[in-house]
Amino acid sequence: MNNSIRVNCTKKNLKLIRDFVTEYLHALTLSDILMNQIVLAVDEICANLIIHANQENPDKFICLSIQQKKEMLTFEIADQGVPFSRSEYKEPNIEEHIRIGKKGGVGIALVNRIMDKVEFSSNGSKNVCTLYKKIK
Repeated sequence: MNNSIRVNCTKKNLKLIRDFVTEYLHALTLSDILMNQIVLAVDEICANLIIHANQENPDKFICLSIQQKKEMLTFEIADQGVPFSRSEYKEPNIEEHIRIGKKGGVGIALVNRIMDKVEFSSNGSKNVCTLYKKIK
């Protein structure tokens, strides 16, 4: 089974990524809710990388690879865009966003709630976001 996909940085490729993750997860017989949450989290990170880090430049690419070791799923998303600065990131108040009807800006907070661990690293021109999710 293919466990990696490489797409250029256009928003229309988010569907390819969602379909790829969904197909991979189907084999693991997870609950629909868990599957949808994982797909949402991966989609959110990929969307951020395509839109913010790579300015939707179709000459740039993101690569997603999925690994499973026993009960741990690992999603590694790599790109060569502007690195995400975790130190400058301030977790938004999701409840406040909902109250005032603000759209956007809660993606990373959502990903942090869904996944067990989220890591960002940069090595030269390569940036990697790794998402970890325990499955039973």
